Amino acid sequence: MPARGRGPEMNTDTRTAAARWAIALTEIPSVTGTADEAGFADRLATLLRASPAFADRPLEVWTIPVPGLPGRACVCALLRGRDARTMVLTGHFDTVHVEDYGDLAPLACRPDALKPALLARLRAGAATGTITGAERRALADLDGPDFLPGRGLLDMKAGLAAGLAAMEEAARDPALEGNLLFLGVPDEEVNSAGARAAAPALPGIAARLGLELVGAINLDALIDDEDGAEGRAVALGTVGKLLPSALVVGQAVHASNAFGGINACALAGALAAEVEWAPELLERTGAEVAAGTTLLGMKDSKRAYDVTTPERVWMFWNVMTQRRGYAEVLATMERLVARAAAGLADRLRARRAGALSIEADAAPTVEVLTFAALRREVEARSDATAGLLADLARDAASSGLDLPEQCRVVTERAWELSGRSGPAVVLGLASMPYLPTRLGDDPAARRLARATEEAAAAVAARRGTSIRLMNHFPGISDMSFLGQADETSVPAIAADTPAWGAGISWPEGPAVGGIPIVNAGPWGRDYHTPLERLHTPYAFEVLPDLIAEIARRALRADRG
Repeated sequence: MPARGRGPEMNTDTRTAAARWAIALTEIPSVTGTADEAGFADRLATLLRASPAFADRPLEVWTIPVPGLPGRACVCALLRGRDARTMVLTGHFDTVHVEDYGDLAPLACRPDALKPALLARLRAGAATGTITGAERRALADLDGPDFLPGRGLLDMKAGLAAGLAAMEEAARDPALEGNLLFLGVPDEEVNSAGARAAAPALPGIAARLGLELVGAINLDALIDDEDGAEGRAVALGTVGKLLPSALVVGQAVHASNAFGGINACALAGALAAEVEWAPELLERTGAEVAAGTTLLGMKDSKRAYDVTTPERVWMFWNVMTQRRGYAEVLATMERLVARAAAGLADRLRARRAGALSIEADAAPTVEVLTFAALRREVEARSDATAGLLADLARDAASSGLDLPEQCRVVTERAWELSGRSGPAVVLGLASMPYLPTRLGDDPAARRLARATEEAAAAVAARRGTSIRLMNHFPGISDMSFLGQADETSVPAIAADTPAWGAGISWPEGPAVGGIPIVNAGPWGRDYHTPLERLHTPYAFEVLPDLIAEIARRALRADRG
């Protein structure tokens, strides 16, 4: 990369490079949790070593083992320049499943073959009047030259491809200033095992190879259902995610004695209504509003039909954060749950009195407590109970249950061991935390912020388009583990997460990379559906230029 000035524009074959890499990567299946995902890193490493684009400046290519699925790994490729300063270009290569394509599933990872087949299906639906609104929009997009479908093409192999195209351009620069380190990771779609393995490994890799990691660009995709003005963006941070849970305990009775108990499903329903889109949990930064809190799962504990009212209900919510820590989220959840429970208790008391023509008695008190408090209570009962929950957590993890289900099993057992009776609500967390990140105040972060702002303006001007800056990438991403995140809330999160230390492994020391990181990726529509499609002019032409420009400016030796 040139030492001064804007630097040269991308060569005219860059579009070909980005498209070539995007198609090649998409045609390698890599559904999360499969043997294909486990083998992807080695296949990509082979492609990188054999690429003629790096013949005159060979890449240093290696893999980082990732716990879990045998053979699963991150793939790294280092393009060396003149000094130690290094920018990381990173993204995930795993995808969601392809079964939702139906009879087109064999073509799901072959974009060029999928496009005419998907168009034929959509046209047939339009002719018979059975097409949905989303399908009608996809038909209009795919009828033109600017969109290309394919599983994982948008999310997010086109982003990886743009990063590799930028590296190809950099490899042609004899005065390349600084280094580019490509990092492709698995498992982002489930538990971010790849990024979580890479983050603690990066400092050792940098020390061993003589690198100074000054910044990173995540290459994840944005959704834009309009003209692309929102999707053409660089995010200076990412939202975080918590998965608060509630074990709702009622007082089970025979249905013929309904007035004598508290139905756990009724109590859970009150909580669901109170928390859904609750403004108290909504977070905004300027005009950017995080997604509203929403219920992701709810089920009662009955295994078969009978006429006893449900005693317990397990439920959990998706909560997006921008700056809030866990303590604030938990306190807000406690207030919402207490308010919902008190309101339901008052209504039931009045209804019972009206139905039986009696004086209204005192409303039942619904206790609200945390899993951490419940566990302390259980473990204090006797030495025999002290290790039971940890053993159960390990058993639940080894049984293959997902994280919310592991947490349910442990929470329900803790309740049973406590000897308590309902009605009550036990609040906790049912999955791994994703911490929000933002650029810090350190010199490297300030340098990356300036480089990003200048690069977006420069590339937009020479490409005749717009590229906006945003504070937060709106979806959860691996930036939470690679970027600059505040880990001070992790001990409290761990205490309220039943699967911590078993289904969720977390280093004792720092678990995040602490690297200044921004997101610059492609845009398109409807990922995670059969209509997933990429806007190719931006992904194949503008984005590689943008990535290269950000890196070039961030790596300049004279940058203050």
